[in-house]
Amino acid sequence: MSTQIKFGTSGWRAVMAEDFTFANVRRALGGIARYVAAQKKNGARLIVGRDPRFLGETFCSMAADILSAHAITPVMVADPAPTPAFAYAVVQAKADGVINFTASHNPPEYNGIKFSTPDGCPALPEVTKRIEAEIHAAERDAPSPSKRTNGGSATVKESLDVKAGYLKRLAEIVDLDVIRKANLRVCFDPMWGAARGYSDGVLREAGVKVGTVHDYRDVLFGGHAPEPDDHLLTDLREQMRATKAQIGIATDGDADRFGIVDADGTFLQPNYVIALLFDYLVETRGWKNGVAKSVATTNLINAIAQARGVELHETPVGFKYIGELIMQDKIAIGGEESAGLSIRHHVPEKDGVLAGLLCCEMVARRGKSLGEQLKALCNQVGSYYPERQNFRLTPEVKAKFTEKLRSDPKEFSGHKVSKVVRTDGLKLVFEDGSWVCYRLSGTEPVVRVYSEARSERDLEKLSAAAKQWIFE
Repeated sequence: MSTQIKFGTSGWRAVMAEDFTFANVRRALGGIARYVAAQKKNGARLIVGRDPRFLGETFCSMAADILSAHAITPVMVADPAPTPAFAYAVVQAKADGVINFTASHNPPEYNGIKFSTPDGCPALPEVTKRIEAEIHAAERDAPSPSKRTNGGSATVKESLDVKAGYLKRLAEIVDLDVIRKANLRVCFDPMWGAARGYSDGVLREAGVKVGTVHDYRDVLFGGHAPEPDDHLLTDLREQMRATKAQIGIATDGDADRFGIVDADGTFLQPNYVIALLFDYLVETRGWKNGVAKSVATTNLINAIAQARGVELHETPVGFKYIGELIMQDKIAIGGEESAGLSIRHHVPEKDGVLAGLLCCEMVARRGKSLGEQLKALCNQVGSYYPERQNFRLTPEVKAKFTEKLRSDPKEFSGHKVSKVVRTDGLKLVFEDGSWVCYRLSGTEPVVRVYSEARSERDLEKLSAAAKQWIFE
């Protein structure tokens, strides 16, 4: 029986040699090719690229052959590149989409396929469902998806450099002169990933002093997931101490996520980075058209929106929903607590490179550390303490808890529930402004629990109650 290929919030990902096999990759590529060919009968062009993972070059060659078999011209990107660079390039090149071989921040044994539409957005559910349907249809109608439909002619390819145009665009968005004039010292960790030569490259070109770590290809990513999280940024901190850097910036495997380290070595939660940049963009750009955040992201953003008189949009988890709002120019910035953000007049896709550069600009212009800026912001609008936890569930507990999520509780561990939100999962908002949100994973027996309170002590109590509610 064939593996079911299912595209999630950011494409299809699986463990190599288990589900991410050559046969299954061919099936997935065939489904994408059939979908694109149905949308554009003649002259379709798809960008094909990758992050630095194992066998990426081989998968790109495979994609070129299968696309050509469906009379689609593959536009090949030779070197690993960030996901946001592909998002920018597809619009500039007027291509019909992007096939990006990446598993983003997942561990090195994973790979994946991310499909983006011509507008640079991650494919929305209605598109991925049609691709999945095409995969099934190909197996029913034509068992060999690699069978040529273009008369057997040789593969015709185009090539594309995505780096130069993307970096030029970043230099237009970010005030690099402010960073240079402040003599800001920066350290960068690409985590062996696709942003090597990007974040540091644009800064060095502007005359900024940058130190780097992990600036070489390693398909094992140092033996762990290429995720710019607190516990994986030790080497970045050491480099910061050695160079007396005022900020450390990091990106994940495909550079759509960011990690930020303050001058004193403190890791700044993505929730707080998004809030600070929202406040900063309103202040410096004058953008007040709106702000978006996922349902699981801090209410500090709500408080800033209220104080600044900016409309707030709360979306399901998945950056494609925020990307739609960027496309419609309804927001100045949108972000998710999982370290993804983008801004107005930029790509409708998470951009970890941009996030780091904007943080450098913010520190340089304000002349204060990120911690100092966060403290000042919370003094204005109040303090918020968010947290995320993951819990694995047995089949019995999952079945019972899934049923529980359909309920509308009026009380939760002594808290009166003032609002029940079902934008994504179950979110319970309490009278004191604290909240808890439960989301079941679609790919593993895990429930993700997001909690936020107005003090550290209250968060500790709320987190314990949130866990107890799952298993009681």
